[in-house]
Amino acid sequence: MKRRQFLSRSGLVIGAAVAPSIVPSRVLGQSAPSKEITLGFIGMGGQGIRMNLQWFLNTPHTRTLAVCDCKLSKAHEAKQLVDEKYGNTDCEVYQDFREIIARDDIDAVVISTPDHWHVPMSMMALRAGKHVFCEKPTLTITEGHEVVDEAIKRDLVFQWGIEDRHMQKYWLMAGLARTGAIGEVEKVECGLPNKPLFDLEAPAEIPEDLDWNLWLGPAPAAEYTQRVTHGQRWRQSIDYSGGSLTDWGSHYCDSAQIAIGMENSGPVEVVGTSKTLPETSYVSVPSSYDVEFRYANGKVIQASDTLGKNYIRFIGADGWIGCEGWNGKLVASDMNIFRNKEFAKHENYWKQPKKEQPEFIDAILDRSKTTSYHVDAGHRLSTMLHLGHIAVRAGTPVHWNPDTQQFAKDSQTHEASIIYQRESRDWEKGL
Repeated sequence: MKRRQFLSRSGLVIGAAVAPSIVPSRVLGQSAPSKEITLGFIGMGGQGIRMNLQWFLNTPHTRTLAVCDCKLSKAHEAKQLVDEKYGNTDCEVYQDFREIIARDDIDAVVISTPDHWHVPMSMMALRAGKHVFCEKPTLTITEGHEVVDEAIKRDLVFQWGIEDRHMQKYWLMAGLARTGAIGEVEKVECGLPNKPLFDLEAPAEIPEDLDWNLWLGPAPAAEYTQRVTHGQRWRQSIDYSGGSLTDWGSHYCDSAQIAIGMENSGPVEVVGTSKTLPETSYVSVPSSYDVEFRYANGKVIQASDTLGKNYIRFIGADGWIGCEGWNGKLVASDMNIFRNKEFAKHENYWKQPKKEQPEFIDAILDRSKTTSYHVDAGHRLSTMLHLGHIAVRAGTPVHWNPDTQQFAKDSQTHEASIIYQRESRDWEKGL
């Protein structure tokens, strides 16, 4: 399928009519639309179990066949939940994700790994004919382009796990701002968490149930340390993540771009600063950062972990609305703004989508439907945040053309950034 055809079906080309299609059984393996979509899960940490596995187990028209984690005890923990749900012991456990991807009876994979594995696993699954549900974000801009092209080429359903678009408060705030309830939106402030400055750790013995080579995957070879696989720690390493800027930023900045009508585009200029860290620090991602994203329509989004709290605020010419804390207390210059019922009639009204797990299954069963966080949507959101990271590292403004998705200035310098593209380790050869 060509890119324009994909964008039409995704709602990015306005006015495109799409006829309903019936998914042939060969596309769904052994699952026809009237049957269950069979799932394999890769990565059984907190997000993998508490969010994705729990939700999919309770989503109609699904059947979980297998779970996988390079830390085998995590996979067995997930299997127990699956077996309890179905009242049998049929769920298979794997330590190597390639065994799930190789199964012909699995229609779709759900990937909840550290960030550096998101795109490589997604690419392998797409090439094997699997639909993909993958946690956000990408690790580099280039790999984002690659997974978009692959999903379009294979004509498979892809959903990023980001959450916010279906969540009542964020949908409401973005929708109100987008439709003029606070006047012309001037700026959106995104206060992100300031994460701990972990010190370097000494090498430690690899746990017996952990395949350390598989955990590292395409990342550089490194010695195992005691807490490296903890979620708050690996997110602070540039080898595995972009820190809170790409993690928490994916949530708030998505709502911010929707509010200013730029969710299908991106900034044209990005400036940013961050703190210089001591040599003893493990942290290699932006810390104490302040990034400003400027758009062609004159709007500004600020993402910073120096604002003293976790919040989002939409600031307009006639007032402001916001939320204090993650999914916390709604606040406003006038709380009556939240009682505005006229925004649903506005031409720019943003319809609240389904929760992303059932939406993913719906899109597989009915190919005339799309996912709200389709492959290009997640890529563009990640790209925005990666541009912020590049600006912080470069110490100079970054100029971007969101239409061509290329740097408008200093392209040679910025394309050399590890955030734009990087070499992958040949992990299949082992350590």
